Amino acid sequence: MYKVKFQRAKKILKPLAVLSAVMFGFGNDAAYCAEGYEIDYSAEVILSASEGTLAPYYMASNRHGILTQGNNALVRAGISRDMNLESRFSYGFGADFVGGYSNSTDYLRWNDDAFQPHAEHPARVWIQQLYGEVKYRGVFLLAGLKEHESALVDFNLSSGDIVESGNARPIPEIRAGFIDYQNIPFTNGWVQIFGEIGYGKLTDNAWLRNHYNYYMQHLNQGAFYTYKRCYFRTNPDKPFSAIIGMQSAGMFGGSTQWYYYGKYQYDRKFSSSFKQFFKMFIPSNEGQEYVSGSSLGSWDISMRYRLRNGMTIRGYMQKPWEDGSGIGFLNGFDGVWGLEFKTNRGGIVSGAVVEYIDFTNQSGPMHWDPEDHPGTDLWHRAEGADDYYNNHEYNPYAYYGMSIGTPFLQSPIYNRDGAMMFVHNRVRGFHVGVEGEIGSNLSYRVLGGYRKSFGSGYVPLIDTVGDTSVMIEGRYRVPKVEGLDVKAQLALDRGELYGNNFGACVSVSYSGALAF
Repeated sequence: MYKVKFQRAKKILKPLAVLSAVMFGFGNDAAYCAEGYEIDYSAEVILSASEGTLAPYYMASNRHGILTQGNNALVRAGISRDMNLESRFSYGFGADFVGGYSNSTDYLRWNDDAFQPHAEHPARVWIQQLYGEVKYRGVFLLAGLKEHESALVDFNLSSGDIVESGNARPIPEIRAGFIDYQNIPFTNGWVQIFGEIGYGKLTDNAWLRNHYNYYMQHLNQGAFYTYKRCYFRTNPDKPFSAIIGMQSAGMFGGSTQWYYYGKYQYDRKFSSSFKQFFKMFIPSNEGQEYVSGSSLGSWDISMRYRLRNGMTIRGYMQKPWEDGSGIGFLNGFDGVWGLEFKTNRGGIVSGAVVEYIDFTNQSGPMHWDPEDHPGTDLWHRAEGADDYYNNHEYNPYAYYGMSIGTPFLQSPIYNRDGAMMFVHNRVRGFHVGVEGEIGSNLSYRVLGGYRKSFGSGYVPLIDTVGDTSVMIEGRYRVPKVEGLDVKAQLALDRGELYGNNFGACVSVSYSGALAF
């Protein structure tokens, strides 16, 4: 990395580095701090323009919620220090800020017995990341805002993880777990475990109030967010390796207000006591309430084979669930079915992903539970009528309007009628991603896909609608200035879901390290 040394800064910061070593570190990491200290820095300018007021699908997707509008002039700057994974004890931190101009989009709101448009745009300045983390041996503890990516699918090429994809802004949270896969005792390295658990606080109340139409449905404010994951993996050093496990996420607490035809009906306040935190960690069946809050997750399976030349071929599957029917594989063919190819050594085509995505079954359109009807003679149970990413008491599974899970289901921010839900969640289609290198300094990425929507199980469409989206990206690393990158994107939407939209985005970024 590019190193810059400032004599005056060294005199001021070196004692602070030593003090940090005394307060937070010991062993190898403390010695490293005393001898020398590095802080990574980065700065980026993002310029984009689109035909529509919102960015094309692939230009906005899996970008941690930074770019949602059609026209933007943004500046991003941050500093960070990564943990030293070779040390028994280490710590890290990061601060990342975004600011600038983004155009406004008109949303409808019910007022005086009529829908009236009002303009909304992202904040002119916001904190994207601000966190501190510490590790000891193979476990870590994180506090703050930090961007996360999927632990199963490729962040650059996949359509996105069902549970946590990196599509939305990071949520302020406390998270703990394993740094990476850890050997399970007495398995001689043949079986490893990887998992984490986190609790966070949703802070998009103002965004929700400003974008909701106050006509139908409901609005929850002040909810908490929780996430947990547990994966098991066979020995990755062998040619064949497999992963199996489950992810689970949910919202709980806060208060919900119901509106019908523009009139306030009633509200309900949900408990956020320690007992509720525990219930979201270990669900329990209490009468007719199977689990507290709004829960969803996925069964995840991955099978990888490594060829002798180092290339890998991997097949993976994510099966969504929102209750016992999905956990019991009663939702048909629903899920993400992917095939991935990696050369692991560059080339014109260094990686490729093909995915088939289907969310059309959702355990069927009917739901019947005899426990809901005491005294009935019908004892057969029909567990169906799932409504992926929607809930009858909580907000849709989104943060600042962007899906926390897969962006393949159209995020609520695109609902310009102010509907606070995933309008199109009964969807099927495919996605393709390809990346490679053209020379030593130029790389590319191409994403494309098609989807057909049937609406939702509760609000089906009379006529289906579809969308075709494509994005082409090129990245140039300036050889004479280490750390300087130029990236350009062209994105296109055609269809009824996102409309006919064309956009372009250019970003210039510079990164390096300050060494004291």
